Amino acid sequence: MIRNYIKTAWRNLYRNKAFSLIHILGLTMGITVCLMIFLYIMNEFSVDNFHKQGKNIYRVMRGFDKSKAPTSYLSGPYAPAMLNDYPQDIKMAVRVSPRNNLVSFGEKSFNEKKVYAVDSNFFSLFTFPLLRGDAASALNHPGSVVLTETTAKKYFGNIDNAMGKVVQMDKRLQLKVTGIAKDVPSNSHLDFDLVMPISNYTRDQGFNVWINNSLFVYLLLNEHSSPAALESRFPQFMDKYMGKDMQRFGTKFNLSLRPFKDIYFENASSFDNVKHGDKTVVFIFVSIAVLIMIIACINFMNLATIRAVERSKEVGMRKVLGALRNHLVWQFIGESILLALISCALSISLLFLLMPSYNSLLGYELTVSWNSAPIYLFLLGVILFVGFLAGSYPAIFMSAFSPIEALKGKLKLGKGGSFFRQSLVVFQFSISVLLIIGTIVIVNQMRYVKNKSLGYDKEQTVIVKIDNDDIYDHRQTFKHQLQNSDYVKSVSLMSGEPGGFFDMQGFEVEGQHETFKSRSEFADFEYVKTFGLKIIAGRDFSPQFATDTTNSVLINRRAAKELGFTPQQAIGKWIKNTVRDSSRRTIIGVVEDFNFLSLKENMDALVISPSEDRRVAVIKLKSGNIQAGLTAIKNIYAEVAPVYPFEYSFLDQQFDTTYRNDIRQQTMLSIFSGLAIFIACLGLFGLASFTAAKRTKEIGVRKVLGSSVQNILILISKDLLKPVLLATVIAIPLGYYSMDKWLQSFAYKTPLHWWIFALAALLTFVIAVVTISFQSLKAALANPIRSLRSE
Repeated sequence: MIRNYIKTAWRNLYRNKAFSLIHILGLTMGITVCLMIFLYIMNEFSVDNFHKQGKNIYRVMRGFDKSKAPTSYLSGPYAPAMLNDYPQDIKMAVRVSPRNNLVSFGEKSFNEKKVYAVDSNFFSLFTFPLLRGDAASALNHPGSVVLTETTAKKYFGNIDNAMGKVVQMDKRLQLKVTGIAKDVPSNSHLDFDLVMPISNYTRDQGFNVWINNSLFVYLLLNEHSSPAALESRFPQFMDKYMGKDMQRFGTKFNLSLRPFKDIYFENASSFDNVKHGDKTVVFIFVSIAVLIMIIACINFMNLATIRAVERSKEVGMRKVLGALRNHLVWQFIGESILLALISCALSISLLFLLMPSYNSLLGYELTVSWNSAPIYLFLLGVILFVGFLAGSYPAIFMSAFSPIEALKGKLKLGKGGSFFRQSLVVFQFSISVLLIIGTIVIVNQMRYVKNKSLGYDKEQTVIVKIDNDDIYDHRQTFKHQLQNSDYVKSVSLMSGEPGGFFDMQGFEVEGQHETFKSRSEFADFEYVKTFGLKIIAGRDFSPQFATDTTNSVLINRRAAKELGFTPQQAIGKWIKNTVRDSSRRTIIGVVEDFNFLSLKENMDALVISPSEDRRVAVIKLKSGNIQAGLTAIKNIYAEVAPVYPFEYSFLDQQFDTTYRNDIRQQTMLSIFSGLAIFIACLGLFGLASFTAAKRTKEIGVRKVLGSSVQNILILISKDLLKPVLLATVIAIPLGYYSMDKWLQSFAYKTPLHWWIFALAALLTFVIAVVTISFQSLKAALANPIRSLRSE
């Protein structure tokens, strides 16, 4: 029986090739989008499932300001001290220090940005599989290094050639390749190309200083240990080791434990040097997948209902020959399942073609195994959902035809299902309008962010990282030679460029009883000049004042306001960084506020000090020949750091880096919105066909009585555009609410202008008119003799 159902279904699909192709096209596109998003969700929520004791692994977090998210960075002494003080609770502690190192061998050198210096038990705690070498002993010796598969091939051609080879790290450490790790999955929050023993750095000056926070600490707790009980003892731990420092800094630090499984989706600082996901983005994509699948199913139901006109005689004949209603229902559901099955097969093929572009759009390669059962359960669910749920209404509708009326050609489609069908179209286009509004708002916000005046001059400004010993040791030589270049306007060395690193630190301030918390910038005297900042009170740093280096600071307007001063009142007040300064400094100037942070964050207080902490060189080029200026910088860099490759970026490119995820959301939402609208238009096309078929004789009579093609077009289009208009009215308030929520993630945002919703409505209306016009024009131009002929 099932075989006969399949044969019949296949014949009917082939007989109605045009409608079948439209069915398959809509379903294929809908299923492809849903499958793409499903793979993305699988990738995001299967994060960090490659560790041996996952439920007992925690990352230690450090905080000192309840209004700010805790940071993950600790210093070298924490891990051994915790192992020593809590042996009954902590089974293993592993330090992970992200680094940037020069790796060289022979005549080759690579500036590797994903190097981890770790404790020797790193591969015992985390299950990153080793393709070569022993995980338990690969990092036991300080002179060892483990490469990933891709890195090994990049260096030595293949992984077997790499084993036993010696590479040089930063021109001083000789490291032997003792293991090859499988490439890190894209859904791991830890991401590395090389792993080396941290024991190479434990004797360095500053490594064992408690306040020098630069690494992560992961703890494996004993099976019956309580994380909450351990956290309750951390205050005593901090008092024991950091009590004097906290008293001196006027700051109270606290520690907490973050479960390993929660790290990927935690609300982390942008400077947490690990990979993070965003649950909001996941929710948005899930919503889009559901909405597009609903649109595709609605489209399927409407198109199937339209075919009822063409298949009425077939149904009547089958009933006359003895077919029962339930047989007809199963026949039509079988056709729906067959269409869904074909669409799924096409979707998988299409996905394979689109996967490289999809990975590029996401910014990483999805780590998904096609042997995974959830993928096939998802596809089976889609087939059954479309076949039974989306196919049930057309099946019941068509199987209920009166055989006499069907065979006489007097089938009355009437108004029985009209309300339901139009409701489906309203729902379809409500979703489409909602997606159009979302796309317009995101594009408008990104344009606003990109073009907003940030309060500093970012044009023709080059950033060069001071990230190796050569450039750091010769930083002043590098700066002076640049200043003497004909292509360079000014140069400033600093701790962080706008959009870069600005640490939060505590300050004692004249007239303040509590420690003042502010962002800090450590920069030389050319800082204000290079960025074109405006001094609104006092003066800038100046070499004419010999004491400025040790005794002076600048603050921004927000810092003065939070301290309760006007810019003029702040001048002359003393301030002391509780961590960095041994004596008080004087506020000599106040600069106008400028957006040194992302526009997702509110303006924050900033203290600019000439204390020594140089991590980047910001170079303002003269207008004219930018390429010649870059060549000059490269040549000077090669003189002071000849072994290291020259790498740079432009300050105005920080937009693409800072808002990378938002730009990707914009692109993906635009693509998915376009697909949703296209699928919805297929449904509207079907409804236009349905309406034209139902009103064929009416149109014929009107033409005989003298109606013009234009009048008939208006007649048909008017009724079809009503559900589109209603959908727009419903979608606009929903769009306003949802996009207002999305904009809350930005401290600086564009208003939701009325024209955004007007444009969305106009676009929807134009698309609907174009879709309807084809079938309406076809009906209006039809020969009235044929439509009025009675069979």
